[in-house]
Amino acid sequence: MKTLLRPAVSLFVVLTVLTGLIYPLAITGVGQLLFAHAANGSIVTVNGKAVGSKLIGQSFTAPGYFWGRPSATGPYPYNATASSGSNLGPLNPGLSEAVMARIIALKAADPGNTQPVPVDLVTASGSGLDPEISLAAARYQAARVARARSLSVDKVQTLIGQHAIRPWLGIFGEPRVSVLMLNLALDGGSPLGER
Repeated sequence: MKTLLRPAVSLFVVLTVLTGLIYPLAITGVGQLLFAHAANGSIVTVNGKAVGSKLIGQSFTAPGYFWGRPSATGPYPYNATASSGSNLGPLNPGLSEAVMARIIALKAADPGNTQPVPVDLVTASGSGLDPEISLAAARYQAARVARARSLSVDKVQTLIGQHAIRPWLGIFGEPRVSVLMLNLALDGGSPLGER
């Protein structure tokens, strides 16, 4: 019995130290050394104050701000501890009802807008935390934001273009814009006001 137990316990202790202590410490060290900003949550600060993360969306509902994708996390939107998809399939009536309610809210916020509503403004992402929207979704909201801020639509469109994130290497991904960074630019880089 001792001949079987001793190697098993020894292997357990060695693997526990390797995989439970040395490996996590090494990976954390490499992350802090090479990718400190990302490893610490990609926090966005303005005047020394944390205003959000580049990785997690935020809820903006004021007409003078761009709105992000709906969040499937509940009961609080963009709750990273509850990250998951809604699990509502395309034939689920709950998904259709949620999408219709979001379309109605977007139309009520900007009744003169006759453009088709971009799909990313009415459907949640797989994680429910997306911080970015498509350029079409940003352009869809440009007139409402311009009107609420007494700006020209051209100025708002220029801001969208200046903050556009191009596909990686020109081919991977879609052009998009960070809602947080765009809203900070609207506020002139100052901490965000009433959202």
